Amino acid sequence: MKNIFAVFIAIIASIASNAQKDFQGMAVYESKTSTADFKKRFEGNKDITPEMQKTIEERMKSMFEKTFIFNFDKNTSIYKEEEKLDAPGTQGGGMRMMSSMMGGGGTFYKNVKEKSYVVDKEFMGKEFLVKDSLSTLKWKMESETREIGGYMCMKATAVRPASKTDFRNFRPKKEDEKKAADKVEAKDKKTSFMDEVEMPKDITVTAWYCPEIPINNGPENYWGLPGLILEVNDGKTTILCSKIVLNAKEKVVIKAPTKGTQIAQKEYDEIVVKKMEELREMNQGRGGMQMRMGR
Repeated sequence: MKNIFAVFIAIIASIASNAQKDFQGMAVYESKTSTADFKKRFEGNKDITPEMQKTIEERMKSMFEKTFIFNFDKNTSIYKEEEKLDAPGTQGGGMRMMSSMMGGGGTFYKNVKEKSYVVDKEFMGKEFLVKDSLSTLKWKMESETREIGGYMCMKATAVRPASKTDFRNFRPKKEDEKKAADKVEAKDKKTSFMDEVEMPKDITVTAWYCPEIPINNGPENYWGLPGLILEVNDGKTTILCSKIVLNAKEKVVIKAPTKGTQIAQKEYDEIVVKKMEELREMNQGRGGMQMRMGR
């Protein structure tokens, strides 16, 4: 009798282990970044016609509103922007570069067990393979709950440093700061979009995670909670899950991207900041000079 019971327990354990290994899911996330602050800058500007403003708003929408597909298993995941046809006039390396700096472009691979990530990015016509360790946020577990897509979720908050290579973190300068900058620009007769914006030091993050789906993963580089993160808000950007499919018959191969020059996140950020500063100088009177992608 004892032997039969032992065999039964072994079978149950084996089934549970295999089920855990085969566990896989897919989630669709809608990412939207508020552009209200920037739209205010266009209001009352006589140099911008209604047609120009409409074009600008359409371009901003394509950059700040995106759909992502998130495939995951117990420990690994890939997060990638949904492929769609480009609108006329939006093709080219410049738009791909901007997409990368707005949270899109490439494949974001995470391994939460090894606490590592790999993401392929294109910048200034060069392909990079950024490989680094996942940042561990100090999540504060809150008591609030809410339902998202039929799943009961718990709230958690954290504070993280703002990424200097994520344009979604940019904020228009306050009016008093802008007036001071305008005086300098008027004196030097130089203007630049980069002079109109600033980067906050830290960002407060609010996440809603689902304990019913027990994986410590989520969209983009968010992870570390006892359940799949279904919504993230970091001030201006909200990433919301709109669809979940668990254990579909057709499995997806989850593997890290391999194309591009391997580089650490810090080194990649330094390259981007340096090149953006060069672009700023070009816009201040060096129009026509092309930046070289040397390192």
